[in-house]
Amino acid sequence: MYFIGYGDEFLQGVRYEILSRPGKDILSGVDALVRDGIADSTRLTVGGYSYGSYLTNWLITQTTRFNAAVTGAGSVEHVADWGLSDEPIEGVYLFGGYPWQVPGLYQQESAIFQMDRVHTPTHIVVPGGDTRVPPVENFILERALHSLNVTTKLIILPGESHDIGSNPWHELIKIREELKWLEKYGNVTVSSKK
Repeated sequence: MYFIGYGDEFLQGVRYEILSRPGKDILSGVDALVRDGIADSTRLTVGGYSYGSYLTNWLITQTTRFNAAVTGAGSVEHVADWGLSDEPIEGVYLFGGYPWQVPGLYQQESAIFQMDRVHTPTHIVVPGGDTRVPPVENFILERALHSLNVTTKLIILPGESHDIGSNPWHELIKIREELKWLEKYGNVTVSSKK
C-alpha cells in the first residue's frame, strides 16, 4: 500500500480508516460530479491499481452505482496483507497495531467482509510475482465474486513484480483487456486507432 505523493496530512487523515474515509470522499465527489452534470450517472466505472485497487475493491462493496470495475494488485483482507507483504510495518502503522492488537480495525477496513453487497462486474489483474501485494489477495477477491455470481475475470501476468515492468507485452495486455471490460460492462465507448 503506497501513499507516496499524497503527503503527511493525507497519511495522518486516513490512519485507522485507510479505505472508509477516502472511500466516502470519493463517493461524495462522484455525487457532486453527477449533480453538476459533469458525469453521467449511467456511465460510471471505477478502477485502480495498488492502493487505487484497495480503494476500488472497497468502493464496490459500498455502492452499486458503478457499471464496471477494473482492479489490479490490490488487497481485500488486511491480515493476509500484513502477513505476506514485503512491507508489513506499513499496515501496523496505519492500523495502529498488529492484527491481534486491533482486530476490529483490520476487519472493519477489509472489503472481504462486505463482499455480499457487490454486484459490479469486476476485472482483476494479478502480477504473478508481486511481493508488495501478494497475488493471494486477488485470488480471494475473484473467489468471493465468483461465489456470489458476480461477473468477474482474473488475468495473471506471470513473473511480473508489483510494477509490471519486466515484459512490455504484459502492460499492453493489461490495458487492452481493461478497455474491453469497460466497453462490455461499463457502458463506455473506447475509441481506438487502427
